[in-house]
Amino acid sequence: MLRSRMKVSHHSRTRRDTARTDEAQQQLHEVTIPAVKAQEGFVRGAWLRSSDKSNGRGVLLFDTEEDAKATAAALAGQGQQSGGPVTVRNIETFEVVGEA
Repeated sequence: MLRSRMKVSHHSRTRRDTARTDEAQQQLHEVTIPAVKAQEGFVRGAWLRSSDKSNGRGVLLFDTEEDAKATAAALAGQGQQSGGPVTVRNIETFEVVGEA
């Protein structure tokens, strides 16, 4: 039986203080990516940033819906610390219906 892969889309928006772009990038590489890679069922991920550096997106692929939702719950509070460089706007889970 084939298991459907699920993807959790982690939408984040950086604060408008563009002077903190380096701090946000460091947090991504030193905290976020290692934490995501350690999650059960993680397959791969991509983190995207708008050209003005004020908005970001993450698209993460997991083996199962349960794995995707567990990671979404674990990441929901990330970046919400007072004064953090990134604020999480929302996290949604989608079924992958095609890949190229």
